[in-house]
Amino acid sequence: MRRGRFAPTPSGLLHIGNAFTALAAWLQIRQAGGEFVLRIEDIDKPRSRPAFAELQMDDLLWLGLDWDEGPRVGGPCAPYVQSLREPLYEEALGRLRRDGLLYPCYCSRSELASIGSAPHGLSSEGAAYPGFCRSLTAEEREAKAANKTPALRFIMPTRRFPFRDALTGQPGSDGVASGDFVVKRADGMFSYQLAVTVDDAAMGITDVLRGADLLDSTPRQLALYEALGHTAPSFAHVPLLVDGDGKRLSKRDRSLTLASLREAKIAPERLLGCLAHLAGWIDEPEPATARELIPRFGPIRQAGELSMSGALSHLIALG
Repeated sequence: MRRGRFAPTPSGLLHIGNAFTALAAWLQIRQAGGEFVLRIEDIDKPRSRPAFAELQMDDLLWLGLDWDEGPRVGGPCAPYVQSLREPLYEEALGRLRRDGLLYPCYCSRSELASIGSAPHGLSSEGAAYPGFCRSLTAEEREAKAANKTPALRFIMPTRRFPFRDALTGQPGSDGVASGDFVVKRADGMFSYQLAVTVDDAAMGITDVLRGADLLDSTPRQLALYEALGHTAPSFAHVPLLVDGDGKRLSKRDRSLTLASLREAKIAPERLLGCLAHLAGWIDEPEPATARELIPRFGPIRQAGELSMSGALSHLIALG
């Protein structure tokens, strides 16, 4: 049984770009006759709000995107909220530590910021860490530990982690220049890379479909899957939606949130039709329900970012 998921961060209201990713992930799994899981990724506690999680779930149901497991419905892999799953992340760290795959990092913010101007290889994750703290002696680590609580870094293997995108068929980044990365911050917060890998493995996720902004994360997660002894899922990445000025859609822009569309009395079928047309799944931006789009799902018709300017105008004009 194939299993997919949508895992929003409850740091704001869902916008049209989030809806596009959620729709694609839902359609992929429904077309395959699989199970769809909703997980709330609130590992960044200062930025997360339970009220936003509730509103996000309301938005998904408004779109007709239901889930088989997750908050409100339960399931065998509960809890489906990351802040309640921290013992699993600590257990994973214990395995990595026993296998000698972690080391403490005492670098300051300013030291890490300076890496950005050096030619170590850049990605959406930032500059590749050059391993300043990896070669510290036991005495040097002890001296630094007296003044600073360290973060924990995972030793990224030097070999490549190639993969082929399940939606486009194109090869993705192999992670050769990604560098060692943080799996637990100095303030005790577990990293996205660790939490999402542990959760997807524990929940038996076979298909990960997400935005192209997370493309560079895939090799790091493949390395963690291998290190933790788990089978990796397939990965697919959909283009990001941008506004008329070419800027990525943001939760901070209320005019593009699903809540604002609901308030404007725009039917969800009109939004879904516009998104499906933008993706190339239907020929015209006609209203459609999520279930009507299941047989139409397929590769996105163009690579790169997708502009919502024309689609938004059409959507607003129809009302």
